[in-house]
Amino acid sequence: MSARHEYPRIMIAGMSGDSGKTLVSLGLIGLLREDGVEVHAFKKGPDYIDAAWLSWASGRPARNLDTFLMGFDACAASFAQAATSSGLNLIEGNRGIYDGSDTRGTHSSAALAKRLEVPVLLVVDATKMTRTAAALVLGCRKLDPEVPFAGVILNRTGGSRHEKIIREAIEGECGLPVLGVLPRAPAGAFLPARHLGLVTPDEHGRIGELRINIAELARGRLDLDSIRSRAAGAPPLARSDLPECGLPDGRGLRIGCLRDSALSFYYPENIEILERAGAVLVPVSPLTAMELPPGLDALYIGGGFPETHGAALSANQHFLSALRAAARQGTPVYAECGGLMLLSRGILWNGARYPMAGVFPWDVEVLASPQGHGYVELEVDRPNPFFAPGTVIKGHEFHYSRIAEVNASEHTACAVRRGTGCGQGRDACIRNNVWASYTHLHALGTPEWARGLLAAAARHASSRLP
Repeated sequence: MSARHEYPRIMIAGMSGDSGKTLVSLGLIGLLREDGVEVHAFKKGPDYIDAAWLSWASGRPARNLDTFLMGFDACAASFAQAATSSGLNLIEGNRGIYDGSDTRGTHSSAALAKRLEVPVLLVVDATKMTRTAAALVLGCRKLDPEVPFAGVILNRTGGSRHEKIIREAIEGECGLPVLGVLPRAPAGAFLPARHLGLVTPDEHGRIGELRINIAELARGRLDLDSIRSRAAGAPPLARSDLPECGLPDGRGLRIGCLRDSALSFYYPENIEILERAGAVLVPVSPLTAMELPPGLDALYIGGGFPETHGAALSANQHFLSALRAAARQGTPVYAECGGLMLLSRGILWNGARYPMAGVFPWDVEVLASPQGHGYVELEVDRPNPFFAPGTVIKGHEFHYSRIAEVNASEHTACAVRRGTGCGQGRDACIRNNVWASYTHLHALGTPEWARGLLAAAARHASSRLP
């Protein structure tokens, strides 16, 4: 039987999206760090942006815990591998606490809380209600008595009288303490939103002031002692090993990773698993690099916001030409979402067109509403450089863009079982050794990804030997 270890932990969950979970999490992390507490942060679900904010606040990479992408056991192992025993581990939930992939709430924050036996603080948006807040909290408690609720944090309260009525109603009717109260603040005052959610830390215009402002908002309004006590009271967890991925030997391989404020969506585990195999990840900024570093055996291009950087990216024609040439010469390129947009002929957004690398002969247009959002299942059914036909892939997508030409799905590698992909029931556009899809993958849930990328890189390295 595996030994069990102490991992002080707390989950910040909510009634819905936009209830204030991220703001509460950042405030709590900031105050704890001021007190000298080491905080390790995690984000339930696939969201890159919230995880980036948690990384910014905690000063270390935040890990995603998504049971649909990774499975419950891999999530538990990933948490135990990255958690601290001496400080506090904070998990920010996603959406509403019981919202999952189906009507039973499968893969919800509540399901993860039960699997990790983590005490839950429920964030309640108190806007325009009083006693009704108690009914909502009581409903959450009654819906699944196995969820380990530990307290409530009120957000967007309208003053001391408003707070007093809600606090007394919740504590009297629900048997849960109110452990924090944040006042109403102007929309976007701390974390401005846009398409795909919040702006990223790299693009926040006043990031230097933000840490001070969030701490000022939270200071004296969160009961740190009680929150730490409940986190410390979480039962010990078994520490398990991460799943074996059967990685090939990647020593000597150099994989370029295109990463900057335009392309920032990468799971830490995806980078780490390639490095664990021995590959060297070479950082490349498509905004500033004039060319690709020499001797690359493959390229990895994640997602992000190339549309908001469209003018700067299209102005860097030296780099775009180098990227196009590498793809034409057979360099394996694995690209997700924003990477697909970079490899397109051009990006159409807000009435402007920004020329891109032109690896694929079609434009991508960014619209005002999501074109794909949620979990994805793909079945590989055509030859490609990275996955064997018959492989089933679980991932997620969240994109406001779409390929402008309807015939783009003709040269694709995957049938879409669930989700949208590139359209017409297809995803993963293929050209030479390039894969460009709207689906984001997590390495711990799709071990074939790392094996396929390393194998493609090794083939390309061998082809270049004299």
